[in-house]
Amino acid sequence: MTAPPAHDEAHGGALGSRLNWLRAAVLGANDGIVSTAGLVVGVAGATESRAALLTAGLSGLLAGSLSMAAGEYVSVSVQRDSEDAALATEKRELRESPAAELDELTALLTARGLSPDVAREAAVQLTERDALKAHARVELGIDPDDLTEPWHAAWASFLAFTAGALLPLLAIVLPPASVRLWITVGSVLAALTLTGWWAARLAAAPAPRATLRTVVGGALAMAVTYAAGSLLGVAGV
Repeated sequence: MTAPPAHDEAHGGALGSRLNWLRAAVLGANDGIVSTAGLVVGVAGATESRAALLTAGLSGLLAGSLSMAAGEYVSVSVQRDSEDAALATEKRELRESPAAELDELTALLTARGLSPDVAREAAVQLTERDALKAHARVELGIDPDDLTEPWHAAWASFLAFTAGALLPLLAIVLPPASVRLWITVGSVLAALTLTGWWAARLAAAPAPRATLRTVVGGALAMAVTYAAGSLLGVAGV
């Protein structure tokens, strides 16, 4: 009777971790699409030079992907430091006051709906099996076997942003000058529709509203940057 609660806890935590990674990947790709599309469309408003468009797009891709990776690394490093500190504290408490920690685990399991007797039995068996893991999962919501990895997060963010940024970059430099803008806008809006829908599904949010919000935001970004590029091109800046 005691194994299922611990198993369910770990399984739910692993599922939540996978969903967070997927959500981060989708949002990273969306950022890559919007920021790079805004940049190259803005440059396209000022010039038809393929070299200028390629230079601007590659610069935006590299700057954005590296910035995203660095930000994700720092953010996840802080989270990992917090997890390590919490586990160290829990390990010390288990060493110094095991009886009090057993009572605490019993109370936590009781709060989750187990009867006091069953909760006590479960707490004893979980403690005998792996006290630190039991407290980490039940008390802290941390899976010691699946701690966050800053470098994994950084690489995932870098790759997601790069994948998203490649779409508008290729769409603006490969087609002929007469149609490159329309192809870029169309492909970007189609990609934003897909990422907006996927992000909404992962977040269990209404897909039409979230998708529309994503598409409108991307379209507005491209319209503003194109207008700015056109004005600068006319002014000869």
